[in-house]
Formats: sequence, structure tokens, C-alpha cells
Amino acid sequence: MQKKILFIGFVLMMTSTLRLKAQYAKTDSTYKRWFVGTSLFVLLGNLDTENPPNFAQLNLGYRITGKDVITLEPKTWKYSWPNGIHPFLNKAYGKPEEKFPGFIREYGLSVVYQRFFWKGLYAELNVMPTLQNFVNDEGKKIDNGFQIFNTYRVGYHIKLFKDKFFIQPSIAITHRAYHTEMPDGFKQLDDKWSKFVFGEPGFHFGYNF
Repeated sequence: MQKKILFIGFVLMMTSTLRLKAQYAKTDSTYKRWFVGTSLFVLLGNLDTENPPNFAQLNLGYRITGKDVITLEPKTWKYSWPNGIHPFLNKAYGKPEEKFPGFIREYGLSVVYQRFFWKGLYAELNVMPTLQNFVNDEGKKIDNGFQIFNTYRVGYHIKLFKDKFFIQPSIAITHRAYHTEMPDGFKQLDDKWSKFVFGEPGFHFGYNF
């Protein structure tokens, strides 16, 4: 866990040394409207040998203007600890006594709106309805569920290689705005934790076309 924190800190430190360029001018119509990308944590998370999330995410975005962006993000992953535990800063994450009696597999589609305020600085609202499969320790699905998972994010857009690529380091508050009742064993552990997680890092990257 400490290695993950150090790695994230290193990445953010490196990006802060890059030459930061302004976001697309409001009157500029020459920039590429579409982009495709994903999250760095798709790569990092799946390297976990103890509890890999089998995470997949694709971001498909469109720049309405130089300051307004919408994105669709289909994604899927699984997790064995409550979402209310900070995965990097809370030592309870990963402890056997906090582990679900199995795991939750989720299939979600985020609808994202970004608004740029100054140069590459942006705020983002990410609303994601998800379908949930509850699986026990024997690998058998025992229940289905539904969740609305929101992310409130602040980040910085950095252009690379003459704006062919970009990276977006960010920090976020995640919010489980609604979910159906979980099955026994899952519910008791989940109820112990907040519906909010503060200070969750993010790192998106993509290709403009």
C-alpha cells in the first residue's frame, strides 16, 4: 500500500514539472473535438496479485466548447472491501476482518460533465448507475443490486505531444448516493463506513482525434 502511495505521489510530482498549457480557447474551433482514454488505475489495480479488481474502463469524450466537455465511461470491476474505506489512506482496507464474505462485481456507465475554469484547471461531476452482482466465497452469485455512485472531482488537463495526447491528474470526493439493500454479511460490513470518501486520487489519460 505504501508503494502505491509513493508511486502516485511520484507521478503527480513529475506532472507538476511539465510545461502546463492553457485549455482550449473559447473562440478556437481548430482543436480536436473527440477523445478516447482510460484511467491509470486500470493498469495499476490489475497488477495487484492479492486482490485484483479485474478493472476495465473506456472513456469516450466530446468537447462541446473549449471549456465544456461530456464523456461516457463504461466500466466494470470487482471489490471485496466496502467502498467507504479509503483504498490508499485507511489501514482498514485490506484487513481480513473488514472483507466481504465474497466480492461485488459491478457494471457501470458514467455520464461525466467537465467545466474548465482557468487554463487546464477543471471541475467534474461524474454520475454512474451500476448493476451489482454479489458473489460468495465459493464463487456463487447470491444476489443482485443497483447503485448510483457519484464522483466530484477537481483536476488539471495537461496537453502532450502537440495535443495528440493528454493526462489529467486529479483529486476527488466519491459518494454512494443510493444503493439497494445488500445481502447479509455484506450489509453489516458496509454499514460501518461512510457513504463518502474524501481525497481519492485520479489519473486519466487519453488520445485526441
